Amino acid sequence: MASVFTLIMEGKIPGNFVWQDDKAVAILTIQPIRQGHVLVIPRAEIDQWTDLPLEIAAHLMQVSSKIGNALKVAFPATRVGMMIAGLEVPHTHIHLVPMDSMDDLSFAFAKNAAQQALQQTAAAIRSVLQQQGYSEAQG
Repeated sequence: MASVFTLIMEGKIPGNFVWQDDKAVAILTIQPIRQGHVLVIPRAEIDQWTDLPLEIAAHLMQVSSKIGNALKVAFPATRVGMMIAGLEVPHTHIHLVPMDSMDDLSFAFAKNAAQQALQQTAAAIRSVLQQQGYSEAQG
């Protein structure tokens, strides 16, 4: 059975995309810890990040870096945190979260976000990425 992320990539479930290329996508989570919480996901449905081909793992890091730099502009914070938890969906994904303290990476603060708020957040991130010259910043 396809993961929820595969269903989003296939357009069967709506998603708020900020990046799309042939190897990866980035979407907003519907339960952000903080505004700007992005998931970077390989198109290949691979459960554990340790099973990723090194080429795909490297690509995910490159995409994460580009999006992380855009997040610093769109949602200024002390840092952009990164984590790979992997228990909630059996499809590798990297969490990018604007953060000012370690508490900002706690899933205890994750809350359902309104669709309109997610759309506005995605548009803000795509706008910065497009200004930085990335044509992959697509909705």
